[in-house]
Amino acid sequence: MKNTFFLLIGIVLGSCISWPGVILLENWKCFFNIVQRSSEEKISMKAALAVSPNFLLKGEKQNTLSKLRVVGDACFR
Repeated sequence: MKNTFFLLIGIVLGSCISWPGVILLENWKCFFNIVQRSSEEKISMKAALAVSPNFLLKGEKQNTLSKLRVVGDACFR
């Protein structure tokens, strides 16, 4: 139980340090807006500009965590 508590605290603190805007409600609205629009194939310019050229040039299929990182960088930084 104690290890689980420390793990959760570490995840929360790590997320807050790497994405300081994760605690603001307006940034979560941005996040959900990008996720919703991406399912409709309408990506916002903010999300498109947040993608690094290296991410686009790899050409291989990206996993869920790398997609989450790109959307998180677009909204939470």
